[in-house]
Amino acid sequence: MVHVAVVQFAPGEDKRENLAAADELVGEAARRGARVAVLPEYAMFTAPRTDRRFVEAAEPLDGAFVTGLAEIAERFGMHVVAGVNEALAEDTRFSNTLVAAGPDGGIAALYRKLHLYDAFGFTESEVVRAGEITDPQTFSVDDVTFGMQTCYDLRFPEVTRRIADAGADVVLLPAEWVPGPLKEDHWRTLVRARAIENTVYVAAAGQSAPTGSGNSMLVDPMGVVVTSLGEQVGVAVGEVSGRRVAEVRSKNPALELRRFTVTPKS
Repeated sequence: MVHVAVVQFAPGEDKRENLAAADELVGEAARRGARVAVLPEYAMFTAPRTDRRFVEAAEPLDGAFVTGLAEIAERFGMHVVAGVNEALAEDTRFSNTLVAAGPDGGIAALYRKLHLYDAFGFTESEVVRAGEITDPQTFSVDDVTFGMQTCYDLRFPEVTRRIADAGADVVLLPAEWVPGPLKEDHWRTLVRARAIENTVYVAAAGQSAPTGSGNSMLVDPMGVVVTSLGEQVGVAVGEVSGRRVAEVRSKNPALELRRFTVTPKS
């Protein structure tokens, strides 16, 4: 059994302020017993539009922000997952990257967003390079295995299925779920669907207003919302366990009974 925190706030264009906010909120999560904290997508830097400002703010993984994130994780003795703008050598774009900083001060796992947000009037691909399709990276805390995916990936069920196939009990989902018509309903529906169909927990951390829709939540493998937030800045902590995953899979062996696998689109 592991306590997981979903951390919700609204990052801005000052990276030092964003890191300070992360420090404060992760500290709260640690005081409430969390051993894993998941922060939103673009926790490092967020502007009103995804444009060249994101490229200019990008840093390598050994830059100040990720180094600071790793120091926070080490100081509180926990895993901290957050979305960063990763600078790319010889590319005019950046990578929308999730970093899992470990309690040893190192990077435990990485995930680079596969599906870019070219929808609802946005074109993330203008400045972001999509991640390569690789085997999902995971990390473990006690008997619980964690995987990661990002925001718009939620609308593509095969992404979560591959993470479940990689052995994850919990999918950590940082997001900047942009407000819009029925968007909050889509968010709640899709988060619960990915948990139910893969019999995994989903810990989804979104940005709060004005850049995000909030509604961060932890959902269990039966689709039950364990804990959640509304629109406010805050931290919600809930419990995950490998035993619960095994219990649900004994009742609903959907992964075992399926007759299809996931293959990349050529």
